[in-house]
Amino acid sequence: MSATLPLDQLQAVRGGPLYVKLRKMIEDAVSSGRLKHGDALPAERDIADAAAISRVTVRKAIDDLVNDGLLVRRRGSGTFVVKPVPRMQQPLSQLTSFTEDMRRRGMTAGSRWIDRGLYFPTAEETMMLGLVGGARVARIERIRTANDMPIALERTSLPDDILPDPDAVDDSLYLHLRQGGISPVRANQRISAVILRDDETKLLGVPPGSAALSVQRIAYLETGRVMEMSRALYRSDAYDLVAELTIGSP
Repeated sequence: MSATLPLDQLQAVRGGPLYVKLRKMIEDAVSSGRLKHGDALPAERDIADAAAISRVTVRKAIDDLVNDGLLVRRRGSGTFVVKPVPRMQQPLSQLTSFTEDMRRRGMTAGSRWIDRGLYFPTAEETMMLGLVGGARVARIERIRTANDMPIALERTSLPDDILPDPDAVDDSLYLHLRQGGISPVRANQRISAVILRDDETKLLGVPPGSAALSVQRIAYLETGRVMEMSRALYRSDAYDLVAELTIGSP
């Protein structure tokens, strides 16, 4: 850690109280890229020992950086660097694809594929998608990116007659389906707050214990048939879901 944070040199640094010098040392390490988004800081006790300062001084410097939004504490995990990301708002009144959302914002949507293929359905998929006989289910799992920054972890299931070749999907599932004359007309969404698992935080590039918005969607065709069931985990530090409400008659 000495190359990233030269704590043994802190006492020799000029300029103000020790906690100010420590705070600036951490800020410089982040701005220079030596400390990156998601990196963990050493324990406060280790910082205090390495810099030959009190834990009270260390706590004061870290508290300031947490208040400034540069660091975040995760209970039971430690203190992590947080790189500010632009927040995006998604209106809940419109049924649009992730690619369309990003295009409206002038950003480039992308996908990092985790898995896609045809599988035997689970009991839930069979029931929700109305599958019968020997029908299989098309599953796609990917990380959705905006300007190459991970934003969401998306898992989608569709009947195999709606998506017979999952490998043919490029960045936009809905665009691919529309090219085949298939398009959803309505959807039900269930939104909840969740804590990401360790494997999910790694995929999204966020610190352990981070929160996310879970959006479960059931999309329907004009005939009333279920076209898609999906679950997306959106980074809560980058995404807001916004609903516009109208006031009914008294």
